[in-house]
This record gives sequence, C-alpha cells and structure tokens, in this order.
Amino acid sequence: MKSAKKIRIGIIGTSFRGDVTNELEKRCVATLLAHGVSKSHITMVRVPGALEVPLIAKKMAKQKRYDALITFGAIVKGKTYHFEQIANECSRGCAEVSLQYEIPVIFEVLAVYKLADALKRATRKVENKGVEAAETALSMISIISKL
Repeated sequence: MKSAKKIRIGIIGTSFRGDVTNELEKRCVATLLAHGVSKSHITMVRVPGALEVPLIAKKMAKQKRYDALITFGAIVKGKTYHFEQIANECSRGCAEVSLQYEIPVIFEVLAVYKLADALKRATRKVENKGVEAAETALSMISIISKL
C-alpha cells in the first residue's frame, strides 16, 4: 500500500447545513492526520448544496490527483418530494463518478428526517460519520492498491 504520507484525499462539503458539514470534516481530517496522512495532501472544497457535490467530485476525479474523495453534507426531509430528488441524485452522481474514474467516493451526505439526527451522527464519539468516512477511504485505498 501507498505510504500514508503520500495519500491524497479530496473532501467535498456543502455550505448548506454547514454546521453538520463542519463537524464531519473536522473529525474526518483529525482521523486522516492520526493515520499519517499529510495535511498538505488534503484538499477541501465547499459547494452550495448536495446537488452540486457530484459535479465537483467528477472534476476532482478527472484530475487523477486523489486516491479517494469524501463527500459531506446533510439533506433534511421537508414537506415536499424535493428531499428524495436531491438525496437520490446526489447519491447516484457520486456512485457514477466512482465507477467512471475508478476512485473511491465515500458518500456521507446524510439524508435524515430531522436535523438533530444529522448533528448527532456528526458529533458523537462512537459511530461518527466523519471518522467512518476517513477510515473507509483509507481502507478502500489499501484494498485497491492490492488488486
């Protein structure tokens, strides 16, 4: 496997529901650094909302600079079908990028019924989605390097 110091990670987070995104990113970056990833090899990009995540993931993947991409945000169900549209298309778009460019795109754009649920997943000590995203990215980089 590639040395942790050489691993390059791209993180794409949404500005909308930024409180959730900030917490997820903070814990993700701390985990990556704890595993030896160099801070200078972590690139963070902010997009307005979840629907914009796949396009930026594609542009980053196309550069072939990153070993993995990690996506963060929160989509909260309202009273319309908009929630399903955004959640489904964001997820589908990220999966397409992963398959097209053969790069892990770790999907932690949380689709929740209550904002409190997203905040809980972003801030709790156990089963924290920011930590899990970092660990999943590192695991996938290791698996791919062995194939």
